Amino acid sequence: MLIILAFIILFHLAAAILLFVATIHNAWWVVSESGTVIYTDLWYYCNGTCTPVENSHTVEEAPLQAVQATIILATILCCVSFFVFILQLFSIKQGERFIFTAVIQLLAALCVLIAASVYTARNTNFHDPKVKNGSFGSSYILAWVSFPMTLASGLMYLVLRKRK
Repeated sequence: MLIILAFIILFHLAAAILLFVATIHNAWWVVSESGTVIYTDLWYYCNGTCTPVENSHTVEEAPLQAVQATIILATILCCVSFFVFILQLFSIKQGERFIFTAVIQLLAALCVLIAASVYTARNTNFHDPKVKNGSFGSSYILAWVSFPMTLASGLMYLVLRKRK
């Protein structure tokens, strides 16, 4: 039983780390032209120096704001669900399920799905014309990888019962 518990905790922490890296690292979109590499994320364009995404606070950039909000919310919910799991581990009775933890983790998975889907559909609208000819970067891929991990983690919490 302790091995299963350790696996669940490590799996959850791995999903949380992927979400943190996907949120913080500046490689959602990468442009490599004539020896110059430009990285863009949800907040900055970087090629040596970083400048904020232009007009990211305007109504026209509402999809970008939705991606920013949902990826941050997913990271927060993933962390909160971990702490709720630890609290429930010591507070619920034997035989009960970790429903509250599962709901929070499934909400985190939904937020990751929304963020990655909106970015996939609308990414060309977020970028200046000089960086449109790029490709998805490592942070974008990590966001998509963290989706099935948070989903699986939430489903594990739904099935999991507290034992001795």
